[in-house]
Amino acid sequence: MSREVSAFKVSELYSNEEVYHSLAVGNAGGVRVSIGPSSEVRHIVVFTSIPTARQLAENPYHDRLEGDILIYTGAGRAGNQSVSGANARLAQQQAEKFPIYAFIQMGNRRDRALGNKRWGFLGLLQYLRCYPEHQVDAQGKLRSVWVFEFRVHSSFSELPTGKAHSVMHDLFVNHEDESSTADLEVVEPSSVQHDSSQPDLSLLEPIRRRLLGYEPRQFEHVIHDMLKQSGFDQVEVTRYSQDGGIDINARPGPTAWPLRHLLIQLQAKRWLHTVGRKEVAELRGSLQPHASGCIVTTSHFSRAALIESTVPGKIPITAIDGIELANIIHTMKLGLR
Repeated sequence: MSREVSAFKVSELYSNEEVYHSLAVGNAGGVRVSIGPSSEVRHIVVFTSIPTARQLAENPYHDRLEGDILIYTGAGRAGNQSVSGANARLAQQQAEKFPIYAFIQMGNRRDRALGNKRWGFLGLLQYLRCYPEHQVDAQGKLRSVWVFEFRVHSSFSELPTGKAHSVMHDLFVNHEDESSTADLEVVEPSSVQHDSSQPDLSLLEPIRRRLLGYEPRQFEHVIHDMLKQSGFDQVEVTRYSQDGGIDINARPGPTAWPLRHLLIQLQAKRWLHTVGRKEVAELRGSLQPHASGCIVTTSHFSRAALIESTVPGKIPITAIDGIELANIIHTMKLGLR
């Protein structure tokens, strides 16, 4: 019989049996809910995995850790999803403040070195937002899914199960000022913001899917190529530093002769998670004097980010989301690497 764990340690490995015995949840599924006697949620356990290069090539929407943000596609791998069942329970955390434990698979059953302890404890998850988006499945069919974003909290080295509720409540209190309501709200992608027509997602999402398959540094070079094909001159990818600075410098080409001295400085974010107000403000602070700024992402922007990008009295920042980027590639017939 598996031992019961009284405290989970960040980065330590556990067996599936230890997790479900200790936390009184089911023994299968990516989202497992513990329900109390009054039908209240006691806690939730989320299981995810580190995608291999092959998995990312086959499914670039795979759950990912990007910094301290976990991007998690809702339960249900085929057909359209809805916010019901386990998916709906995840969103309840914002109001009820119950703990969400996160475990990440560190190897498969064939890895004898790990044995049955294959699940590393990531920490506690704090719900940030969920939103619908369209994805292309393995058969090339478009489907509607729900994407969840969580902040991963792992500053504690050990989490006693009896203290998880108080720790989770404190985490919400200590981080409640980090994101405004507008920053938690995702603006649905609109690739044709200056056009009255609706984007044809059956054409554009496969392009975004391909963009998501690039590594971040590769994505910067893809944007470099797009700028060159679009007529920009003196396009330069800066040194890769992962410090949130400028990724690409470019100047308009001869066809835009009145603007030939204008410097465009871009950030290229091959992200699954949402670009928020903070990223827009930080880019503006990194710009050279008199330069123009642009953030290009494969994901989405929060409403607060878009408000920040055009706030009066400040340098405007152009915001290009994943679907708009795909539309540019499609309509201008730009080639991809």
